[in-house]
Amino acid sequence: MSAQAVAVYCASSTGSDPRHAAVAAALGRALADHAIELVYGGGHVGLMGVVADAALAAGGRVTGVITESLMYAEVGHAGLSELLTVPTMHERKALMSARADAFVMLPGGYGTLDEFFEAVTWSQLGIHDKPCIILDPTGYYAPLMAFVDNAIAEGFVKERNRALITYSRSVDDVVTLLRSRKLPNV
Repeated sequence: MSAQAVAVYCASSTGSDPRHAAVAAALGRALADHAIELVYGGGHVGLMGVVADAALAAGGRVTGVITESLMYAEVGHAGLSELLTVPTMHERKALMSARADAFVMLPGGYGTLDEFFEAVTWSQLGIHDKPCIILDPTGYYAPLMAFVDNAIAEGFVKERNRALITYSRSVDDVVTLLRSRKLPNV
């Protein structure tokens, strides 16, 4: 079974490396090209805006889920297929999870990490069995993956749970994985 909708977690800024925005745009276009709905944080700014705008420009369906407080701080995207406003971050994450068949993380900070690792934790706990993918062609998350490997070596993460995260360096590979749901770890 292929993914019909994917939650993408990413920053409300574009960061200092322009390659991050290029990857976000490429992912948005690729999702639209393969009729995979984008579910994301609902903002019009940063990498969130880039991935959403690219998907929309390519004719894709884009659903944003944003909290009431962030609706103004992140300038909620007015041009989406659907924009859902919820009271809390907990509700935001739960609704994004419910609407997605898989999760993809692009570069971001604390909020991006929180959202992605909650999805990973829910998988570890058996709450869902949806793929959790880090898309990282630039190596931004290489230190994070080293941390995960160290957590395994130190006995804080079980070796079998390393397979809960798929690390990919290519948009094309991510789309192939989403379409096939065969998710080997790279």
